[in-house]
Amino acid sequence: IAVILYVYGYNYLRSQCAYDVAPGGLLASVYHLTRIEYGVDQPEEVCIKVFAPRRNPRIPSVFWVWKSADFQERESYDMLGIIY
Repeated sequence: IAVILYVYGYNYLRSQCAYDVAPGGLLASVYHLTRIEYGVDQPEEVCIKVFAPRRNPRIPSVFWVWKSADFQERESYDMLGIIY
């Protein structure tokens, strides 16, 4: 999904965060993506949520698509233990 969105012009990762979905036993990683095709005053935004079990939280990294995800995913690992 990440590569497809990048190809369609969502080339800016605005932010990535993670949170604990209590009490369901899941962790979530959230990606906010932006595409500016028709001008700065008309950005298009997409929000993607990826869920992982709390026991073995592994989510594929999007670092190879958006380099700015590096430190944001590291912080999610430090805070919640999600392995990217």
